[in-house]
Amino acid sequence: MTGPAAHAPCLRPATDLRLRPAAESDLAALVRLRDDAARWMLTRGITGQWRPGELDEDHFRQVMAHGEVWLAETGGRVAGAWELWWEDESAWGPQPPVAGYVHRLMVDRSTAAPGTGRLLLSAAERRVSEAGRSRVRLDCLAGNAPLNAYYRHAGYRVVGHKEGKPQPGGVPKSFTLLEKDLGQAGKGRDERSSGTPGMLGCS
Repeated sequence: MTGPAAHAPCLRPATDLRLRPAAESDLAALVRLRDDAARWMLTRGITGQWRPGELDEDHFRQVMAHGEVWLAETGGRVAGAWELWWEDESAWGPQPPVAGYVHRLMVDRSTAAPGTGRLLLSAAERRVSEAGRSRVRLDCLAGNAPLNAYYRHAGYRVVGHKEGKPQPGGVPKSFTLLEKDLGQAGKGRDERSSGTPGMLGCS
């Protein structure tokens, strides 16, 4: 996951959200956010995606060492986060350096306003564009139909499938591979119109 700029700029969307690269002091908050997202999914019958306790601070520390982890805050509270990788051979195989890979897009429903997930995804797309790459890629659990639809509404297209992708702390799973050409950025529909819940999760 080596790639552009270790010291990324502070992105600010046109809302009260403050987006910044995560730091060592944010590790506990990132674990909590991910575990809360997993619990929220389970209470709504979304199984097979995430489980509480799968990822610890060391996971996010390693991502920060080789890629980027971004944190969203509003009113001094964490509202969401996402990971940005510069390669993802476990899902996509060896690839030329033309894309950024979004992972673990998370929104805290107790803090964030509706539509926050879409804003974070747009910020991730801008960051990839600023790094000189032309595509954003992500993978989504194949059996999670609402989440697959969410990303299609946001302008992503299905370009393949990955069977048996290894998972941290769990059994391999099958994923849909989605890609967005940044020339199409901004053409996706708003999260509120898609009807997709605000607590998101890509792998």
